[in-house]
Amino acid sequence: MARSSDGRSSLSRIMQIFAAFDVDAVFLTISQLSARSGLALATTHRLVAEMEQFGLLERQPDKTYRLGVRLWEIACRTPGALGLREIAMPHLQEVQARIRQHTQLGILEGQEVLFLERLSAREAVVNVTLVGGRLPLHASSSGLVLLAYADRPVQEEVLSGGLFRYTPDTIQNSGELRTVLRKIRQDGFVCANGYIHPDARGIAVPIRGVNNVVVAAISVVVPNDDAATAPFVRLLQAASQAISQDLHAAYAPAADPSATPGGRYRPLVSSSLDSMQYLPRAPRPAVRQRAPRNVLDSFGP
Repeated sequence: MARSSDGRSSLSRIMQIFAAFDVDAVFLTISQLSARSGLALATTHRLVAEMEQFGLLERQPDKTYRLGVRLWEIACRTPGALGLREIAMPHLQEVQARIRQHTQLGILEGQEVLFLERLSAREAVVNVTLVGGRLPLHASSSGLVLLAYADRPVQEEVLSGGLFRYTPDTIQNSGELRTVLRKIRQDGFVCANGYIHPDARGIAVPIRGVNNVVVAAISVVVPNDDAATAPFVRLLQAASQAISQDLHAAYAPAADPSATPGGRYRPLVSSSLDSMQYLPRAPRPAVRQRAPRNVLDSFGP
C-alpha cells in the first residue's frame, strides 16, 4: 500500500477523514475535514475527490461533504454490528412496546459504548443517546455492562483514566467503579440512576453470543423515579436470552457445513432462504469509479 512521506499509508489517511465526521458533524467542508483530520489541505482535497468518485463521500450543493451511501451498502454485507442489530431488532421492539420509553442496543468500541439502535416514544424521558453515537463506558448502563465483561486491559485502561462527570451521581473514582463492575458480574445487570441526567435511569443487561462471550448490551432508559427495577431487569433478561439464542442459530458453526446454504455459518435471515433461492443471480458489474461532476472535481496526485 502506498505511503506518504511521513510514513502513513493512504488507507490510514482515508480513515482520518472518515473519523472527522461525527453525529454532531455530519456535513463538513474541505477546510473542516482538513482541520478535524489533521491532514494538509492539499492532501485532504485530493483524497476527498477520490473518495467521492468511489461513493464513499457525497458532495452537497453548499460544497460540504457527507458520508456516502456506498459505505452503508458495504457495511450491510457484514455479519458483525449490522447483523447483530437485525437479529436483535424484533426483541428490542417487544421491549419498547412494553416500556414505551427508550430501548437501546450497544457494543463495546474502544473505551466507549457505540449505540447501534435506539427506539424511543415521543414523550419519553430525556435521553442523550444517538444511533451511531458513543458514550463513556463508566457513565452509561450499557457501557458499564460491557466494561464489566471486557478484557482486563480494557478495564484497567478505563480505571486508570479520567472519569468524566455528567451529574453528581456519575461514577467518579476507580474504587467505586471497581465495586460496581464486580456487582454487575455478580448480579448480571446494572441500574444507573441519574448518571448522565438527573431525570433518567439506565438499566442494562449483557447479550451473549457464540461461546458465551458478551457481544453487546441491551438497555432501557426510563424515568429516575421510585418504580421497581426488577420488572425492567426481567424484561431485559428475557430479551437478551432470546437474542442470544438467535445469534447462536445464525452464527454457530453448522454440524454439516456442506448441507448448510452459505457454507460454514447458517444464514443470517433464515426466513428469506426460499426467496433468495428463487431470485436469479444477475452478473455483478466490475467496481468502477464514479465520474466526477466536472473537471474541477478531479485532483491529481
